[in-house]
Amino acid sequence: MPLSASNSPSNVPAQIGVAIAGLGFGEAVHLPALHSLTDAQPVALWHPRAERLDQACAQHGLKGYHHWDALLADPAVEAIVIATPPQARFDLARRALEAGKHLLLEKPVALEADQVADLQRLAIRQGCSVAVDFEYRAVPLFMQAERLLAAGAIGTPWLVKLDWLMSSRANPERPWTWYSSAEQGGGVIGALGTHAFDMLAWLVGEIDQLQALQHTAIAARPLPGGGQAAVDAEDVALIQARLLSHGGTGPVPAQVSLASVARNGRGCWLEIYGSEGSLVLGSDNQKDYVHGFGLWLAQNGEAPRSLQADADLRFATTWSDGRVAPVARIQQWWIDSIRSGRPMLPGLSEGLRSQQACDRCRLTPWDKPGTTRNRSNEIR
Repeated sequence: MPLSASNSPSNVPAQIGVAIAGLGFGEAVHLPALHSLTDAQPVALWHPRAERLDQACAQHGLKGYHHWDALLADPAVEAIVIATPPQARFDLARRALEAGKHLLLEKPVALEADQVADLQRLAIRQGCSVAVDFEYRAVPLFMQAERLLAAGAIGTPWLVKLDWLMSSRANPERPWTWYSSAEQGGGVIGALGTHAFDMLAWLVGEIDQLQALQHTAIAARPLPGGGQAAVDAEDVALIQARLLSHGGTGPVPAQVSLASVARNGRGCWLEIYGSEGSLVLGSDNQKDYVHGFGLWLAQNGEAPRSLQADADLRFATTWSDGRVAPVARIQQWWIDSIRSGRPMLPGLSEGLRSQQACDRCRLTPWDKPGTTRNRSNEIR
């Protein structure tokens, strides 16, 4: 609900009631993360299919709604995590903000930047806190990297290279889903590029220009009922960008390689080279973005040395699923924002910036699957 006179931060209840919309990542990660917080509690689940919803509600002992307006009318629901497939997010978020609900949105927030900007204006008008789940900002070694870069550990950044080469969709027999459809928000740019663009803007500087080459390697996938359906969402993207460094030291060239069809791919590796050294952050773990990451710093021509996160950045609890801990940290920042009335970070400003970069990779109609597209655009 909006932070009005009757709902100022001082009047926020001891525990904030949170509903979860979406029973994939929402049930597997957001729900256990919420249970770990002391000042928020899950109170309801939403899913459009009653059978799937009933199963989850019985398992978790929560109320369930398959009509969105009914969920919004529940006074126990003060905030909502929207972890649905991308196509549905904008309309669900818009209606929730109109009902005065605080939101935590999965990314991409919407299918285009104009929609994100609309949500941003509505959230400001309604006085609602909206978080975006850029959870790498909550991972200890990423936070340590940001701390080192801000302290000038490698001097002036000269070059950034990000390889994110995953094999999650390398099997052509994996069934067709919304991920295969550009219209529904599928593709590697929405899945990985949104995070990649946020990482670059956070760690190094704003994205000023980019040039993107996209490719669809697997042009058709099987349908659950038989037959094949065309894939028109990219599964490979090669991106060159120019960043404006935080320190005002000038532009920084960046090269980003994204793939969801890289058999035996090397995982996620970010390399930042500067005037006084280099920083490497990476993991070959394809299933967990906490467990397996390492951080290496090299300065003044010395050999790289492995670093751990400072004590204040480490997680208090180790989960078998490493995704839960950073999501819980994002959730806590969001709850703190609701309570204090302070702007949420990462929020819609960061979501808008990331989506603008995604949009500029996709400014013209899709070509036929299996072809390659090349676009160059300034981000203004």
